[in-house]
Amino acid sequence: MKSQPVNPNASKEARELLAFISGLSGEKTLAGQHSYCNDLVTPMDSVFAITGKYPAIWGSDLMGYDHGSDDTRQDVINEAIHQYNKGSIITLMYHMVKPWDHDSLSFARSVKGMVTDEQWEKVINNETKEHAQWLAKIDHIAGYLKQLQDQNIPVLWRPFHEMNGDWFWYGNRRGENGIQKLWKQMYDRYVNYHHLDNLIWVWNANAPRKNAFDYALFYPGNNYVDILAADIYANDYKQSHHDQLVELGNGKPIAIGECGQLPTPEILKQQPQWVWFMCWVGHLWQA
Repeated sequence: MKSQPVNPNASKEARELLAFISGLSGEKTLAGQHSYCNDLVTPMDSVFAITGKYPAIWGSDLMGYDHGSDDTRQDVINEAIHQYNKGSIITLMYHMVKPWDHDSLSFARSVKGMVTDEQWEKVINNETKEHAQWLAKIDHIAGYLKQLQDQNIPVLWRPFHEMNGDWFWYGNRRGENGIQKLWKQMYDRYVNYHHLDNLIWVWNANAPRKNAFDYALFYPGNNYVDILAADIYANDYKQSHHDQLVELGNGKPIAIGECGQLPTPEILKQQPQWVWFMCWVGHLWQA
């Protein structure tokens, strides 16, 4: 079954990509490779050196920490255009610092770590200074995504990843006034204000474990998500991680947004609905 995008005004290229990906469910799984912002080429070239083939998907990060400068973000966009022209599918994420922090603040000091309930309520309240700060950050990122739209490049867009875990500032915020609301606010801003019609919306949780909780507590609903994904590390390919996403998505494609150890052919036979996996950089060179 080929999915229709949740954005009714999705571009021709986004529709075609989503149709292609949804057609893979139960049949094939694409390989992907993440690249850090300060080394956008080496991981893909390394995969080619090891396997003789380039991955189908190139991924990177419009990060808001450490290397989160405008020059770095422009490098990411330039490489995304280059990779797309070479035949790659593009996926981008956004490790966002807390709304009131400067983008140069470190990953450990801002992206990680929780906010208070009071701070969270201010972020999702569109009448507060904190919400305005959040909006300014996502508006700035929208400018880079528009460059890709101008080039007719569709993007597998996966913001707020691992939101069901307790390690990022937006993490473990449950229910309709939790991450579900922030996701819907970003969707509305990007689709109805910025008219970013090249985005395919990938809701990317972490595989549930001790400190990553049930998918359903954080899911904004099928009207706001094109593809459901899970990050799987430590070879934790439980059947339930796959099956629960299939059930939650009710016919939408599912993917492995990030992984350490790659899924084996045996795992993919048992979990056939994964439409892609993307290896995180540091795991590429591990035995």
